[in-house]
Amino acid sequence: MIDRRGFTKALGLGTGATAFPLAGLRGVSSAAPDPGRSTEAPVVPGITPGTHTSFPVLKQVDAGLLNVGYAELGPAGGPVVLCLHGWPYDIHSYVDVAPLLADLGYRVIVPYLRGHGTTRFLSNRTFRNGQQVAVAVDIIALMDALRIDRAVMAGFDWGSRTGDILAALRPERVKALVSVSGYLITDREEQLKPIAPAAEHDWWYQYYFATERGRRAMQDKRLRHDLTRFVWQSVSPTWHFDDATFERTAAAFDNPDYAAVVVHNYRWRLSVADGERRYDHDEHLLARKPVIGVPTIALDPALDPFTAPGDGSGYRAMFTGKYEHRTLADVGHNVPQEAPTAFAQAVVDVDHL
Repeated sequence: MIDRRGFTKALGLGTGATAFPLAGLRGVSSAAPDPGRSTEAPVVPGITPGTHTSFPVLKQVDAGLLNVGYAELGPAGGPVVLCLHGWPYDIHSYVDVAPLLADLGYRVIVPYLRGHGTTRFLSNRTFRNGQQVAVAVDIIALMDALRIDRAVMAGFDWGSRTGDILAALRPERVKALVSVSGYLITDREEQLKPIAPAAEHDWWYQYYFATERGRRAMQDKRLRHDLTRFVWQSVSPTWHFDDATFERTAAAFDNPDYAAVVVHNYRWRLSVADGERRYDHDEHLLARKPVIGVPTIALDPALDPFTAPGDGSGYRAMFTGKYEHRTLADVGHNVPQEAPTAFAQAVVDVDHL
């Protein structure tokens, strides 16, 4: 079992935050099991991407260092699924997935990650940190605030990385995992090594954000708008989204902490910005490349430029529990929004592995 002292220390130590153990608040409980539930996964009904454009209700809750904005669908007593978005996206990546899962009896929670949408830091003095453990700690804090003991984690991009971290370091809180692109825990030493020119080209914005010019572009609303839209087009080449679809998500980028969190995230990955000492212990654990033992379905979108060749063979050894790999043809980076039925089916299937 991995030592979790660092994870416990990481939460609630900022100015104005209440400290409590990550093991959970007293009285935290998981959804009651359904004695009549079939062991066979139901088939998710097909849906046309873009069928839904909004969530019926958005909520706010204080959790750790943040006041978190989130969407919630489905019965309060249903098994919980946490859907975690990536960059440059927001909760609308799950606007079609969430109702599909809710209709099958799941309680679906879709939070804005730190620096996005209506999520705000509780203190002006808290460092706007984007490093991987900080985001993972936010999700444990949210689960504790909502009194959720265990959940299926489902994500892509930053969301995959966060789900992977929690499955590796806090497996008792993760019932199962859907991870787009498989094992995405950041290895900062590996990040220092050059890669093939074509792959370096795909990561252009990571290097751009390492410069003052890139930081200023993210702070400029017009340039930020055009840059993020260009990334959408580049990493999802066959997704013909309309202006309204992009604008609904782009509104989340007007968060006052967006530029700081995003820029720090990418600078930290490249070791050109420091993290916070409170997260050092867990970052050291992650640097050892811990395996993931919870049931997992890994999804590889075939048209995503960041999808590595080999049908997941490069990360297969990192998953030691029940496991499936699926390649999604004609799908780009934003898997849940481009292929909501396939993504929702993966969530249901992994819950029944």
